[in-house]
Amino acid sequence: MSQQLGRWRGIFTVFKKEFFENLRDRRTLLSALLIGPVFGPLLFAGLTQFSVKQSDAASDKPVAVAISHPERAPNLVDWLGARGIEMTPIALDDRAARDAVFKREHKIIVAIPADFGARLAGTQPAPILVYSDGSRAFEARAVARVKSLVMQYGQQVAQLRLLARGVDPLVGVPLAVQDIDVSTPTTRSVLLLSMLSYIVLLSMLVGGLYLAIDATAGERERGSLEPLLTTPVPRANLIYGKILASAAYMLLSLILTVTAFAIAVRFIGLERFGMSANLGPTAAAAMIACCAPIALLGAAFLTIIAAFAKSYREAQSYLSFVIAVPTLPLVFAGMLGLVATTALMFVPFLSQHLLITSILRAEPIATVQLLASVLSTLGFGVVLAWIAGRLYNREGLLG
Repeated sequence: MSQQLGRWRGIFTVFKKEFFENLRDRRTLLSALLIGPVFGPLLFAGLTQFSVKQSDAASDKPVAVAISHPERAPNLVDWLGARGIEMTPIALDDRAARDAVFKREHKIIVAIPADFGARLAGTQPAPILVYSDGSRAFEARAVARVKSLVMQYGQQVAQLRLLARGVDPLVGVPLAVQDIDVSTPTTRSVLLLSMLSYIVLLSMLVGGLYLAIDATAGERERGSLEPLLTTPVPRANLIYGKILASAAYMLLSLILTVTAFAIAVRFIGLERFGMSANLGPTAAAAMIACCAPIALLGAAFLTIIAAFAKSYREAQSYLSFVIAVPTLPLVFAGMLGLVATTALMFVPFLSQHLLITSILRAEPIATVQLLASVLSTLGFGVVLAWIAGRLYNREGLLG
C-alpha cells in the first residue's frame, strides 16, 4: 500500500512540476489558452455570421440578368421584372452569349429564340435559354431563382390555356406533394454548426501539443533528459506525470474552447433563419464531460509520437501532421451521414463527435452509449500511456 502511495506521489510531483513550469512557457500558453480556445471559436463565429449575412442579403437582393432579345417575349419580361429580376437588354447569338458568361461580362443570360412567339401561339413548347457558369457556386442561388421563375411563368401559361378551353387546371395536377419539415430550430442549427466538434477536438489536442513534445524531444535536445532519468523516480512514473500534465492542458483548452463557442454563437444571429443553437451552460457542460476522456488518450498518443523524434523541431514536424489523424473519422462521419450507435461509441473521436452532434440537436443520449464512449476512450488512453511508459524505459531514449 505504501509503495503504491509512493508511486502516485512521484507521478503527482512530476505532474505538478511540468504543469506549473509550462505556465511560464509562452508557446504552451498560446496554444493551450489562446490560439485554439479563442481564435478558433472567434474565426468560426465570424465566418458563420458572414455566411448568414450574405445569405440574408442574397435572398432580398434583386437578381441582375441580361436578357437577349426581350422584345420577343414582352409578357415574360414584365412578369420577371415584377418579381425582383433586374434585366439588361442585349442582342447576342449563342456563341456570343456563351463567351459573355465565360468571361464574366454577364453572370446570367436569358435568351429568347426567334421562334419563341410562334411556338407559344401554336401551343408548342417554346424554348428559353438560360446561360450560366456552373463552376461559380456563389451564383447558384441566383441561377436557381431565375429558372424557378421561368418555370412558374410556364405553369401559369399552361393553366390559362386550360381555362380558355373550359378545362379545370387541377386536372393537370394529379399529385399534390406537401413538404412537411419535422426539424426544429435547434436541429436546423447543426447545418451551420457541423464543424464545431472538429474545431473543439483539434483545439483540445493542440492545447497539449507543446508539452507532449517537451516530454521527450525537448528534454533530450536541452540535455536535461539524462539527469532527469537518474532521479529516484521510476522512468515510467516520470512519463506518466508528464502525460497527466499534458492532459491537464488539453482539458483546460477544452473548457476554454467550448466556453468561447457558447459565447460566440450568441452573436451569429441564427434566429433570423429560424435556428437556435443549443449551447447554453448545461449543453456546454455536457459537451465538456463527453470530450474530457480524450485528454488522456490524446496526451499519451502525442507523447508516443514525440518519443521517436531526435529533436524538438523534428517532433513538431511529426505532430503537426499526425495531430490531424485522430480527427479523420469525423470526415467520414459527415460523408457517410453516420448517426450515433452503440458500436460507433467504441471509436475514439468519432464517438465524441456523434455525442456533440446529439447535444447540439438537443437529443437524448442513451446511457449505454455514453458509458461505451467514456470507458472505451479512457481504456485506449490507459493502454497508450502504458506503452509510453515502456518506451521511456528504453536505453535508446537518450540517443
